[in-house]
Amino acid sequence: MPTLLLAGLLAGIVTSVSPCVLPVLPVVLTAAARRPWGVVGGLVTSFSLATLFGTLVLGSLNLPGGLLRNAGIVALALLGVGLIFPRAGELLERPFARLRGHAASPRRNGFVTGLALGLVYVPCAGPVLATIAVLGATHQIGFDTLLLTAAFGVGTGIPLLALAASGGALARRTRFFRDHARRLRAATGAALILVAAVTAFDLAAPLQRVVPDYTAATQRAVGSQQLDQLTHAPDFAGISQWLNTPGGEPLSLKELRGKVVVVSFWTYSCINCQRALPHLKQWYDTYRGAGLEVVGVHTPEFAFEHDPGNVAEQAKALGVNYPIAIDNDYATWSAYDNHYWPAAYLVDATGQVRRSSFGEGGYADFEQQIRTALTESGARSLPSPTDLPDTTPGTALTPETYLGSEHAPLATSGDKISAGETRAYTFPGRLDPDTFALGGTWTSNGEHLTAGPDAGLRLDFRASSVHLVLGGTGTVTVDGTKTIAVSGAPTLYTLLDGHTGHGQLSLSVSPGVQAYAFTFS
Repeated sequence: MPTLLLAGLLAGIVTSVSPCVLPVLPVVLTAAARRPWGVVGGLVTSFSLATLFGTLVLGSLNLPGGLLRNAGIVALALLGVGLIFPRAGELLERPFARLRGHAASPRRNGFVTGLALGLVYVPCAGPVLATIAVLGATHQIGFDTLLLTAAFGVGTGIPLLALAASGGALARRTRFFRDHARRLRAATGAALILVAAVTAFDLAAPLQRVVPDYTAATQRAVGSQQLDQLTHAPDFAGISQWLNTPGGEPLSLKELRGKVVVVSFWTYSCINCQRALPHLKQWYDTYRGAGLEVVGVHTPEFAFEHDPGNVAEQAKALGVNYPIAIDNDYATWSAYDNHYWPAAYLVDATGQVRRSSFGEGGYADFEQQIRTALTESGARSLPSPTDLPDTTPGTALTPETYLGSEHAPLATSGDKISAGETRAYTFPGRLDPDTFALGGTWTSNGEHLTAGPDAGLRLDFRASSVHLVLGGTGTVTVDGTKTIAVSGAPTLYTLLDGHTGHGQLSLSVSPGVQAYAFTFS
């Protein structure tokens, strides 16, 4: 538990000093300089609550996923207008004055400003959003998730509060700030409107991409240490079937005692897992003779990944020949208190967890830990280290985008839709950054969309490669030039490769094809 809190705190601190924070800095340097505790407290409160519960609440009410962000943009703009124009500020105060018995002036109420600011800051919550994705699969919010989110929020607020408080101290000691209070309030209002505009039109994206993400390595390091809190490795539990073992016989860590074991949590349609697979396969092939065992615990995200036949087919296609445990009920996942795809745990010959790794990257260091554990277990000589390139993306990417109504109620198409509903769509005049829109006829399912007559899909993205999980039978034509045949069990298809920076795709989808989720690399 202390490790979990420390990891969340450090991840929040790192995030708040990364390029992601650029759009909110004008307000931190103006409004927060006069009311640092209120603004930063409001930001952390709304940011944490929206990150933890926003997706679940909006999904259960079938409301657009961008509603909270848009509400924050509107609130910031209104507060800005109230600061610039006193008469408008008085009008904005009146509803609050009736409710509270006194005015709630936008000039004084830094907490309200912070609440609005926190809603537009939510996209920075990458480390916590990974946990939210797991909640969608496990349908529960655990106490550890609440603690992780709270620690992340506090960590986010510490650097922002320090910056705002130092600005406030300067303002209190400088006659200029006292003599020009009215002009400074107007400047604060302009900053609020600026942040609202920058967020609404994603104007900071080019600057964020140009500014080096000097925190990326630190973020990965923080994440890789989060769950090194295990001491004795839990055994495999609730496994419904084993693949790639003699006669399908089960394995146990007790039986493997004396060997070094890498327990890898994955799911076959996950692009991040697929990029990690070459390293796992190479380690298995290279060190198997020296006493290494690799066990891939397949814990599904989508319903089609519960089918052992689909897992077996795709594992063969991906060249996975080490043992696979099918963990459809999340029993082993829960035993390890795991939260991520992919995740790897290094178990030494005595059954102790020596190292854990979450997400991509850090392969050389993890392999060195494998070699050390093998040497300690009695291996007399080891092959040379592997030299596979690390293909972990190093630039900002569009986040994974789910298409089913359970995960994303088509907010990007401007429509609400219920599972099982069939309707026709018309493409909008323009696409917002990192969003998709529909054209033609589509039928919604909790996890996917099924194409009907004249079905089309447009996507705005930032990536070098675009992938889409597809099922059913038919074709997908990309930008009118490349046609992909879809058949068999749902799996990941690559739509575009070798692109640079920002782009848009236009897909024509034949009737019957099912679209689940976009991923990017």
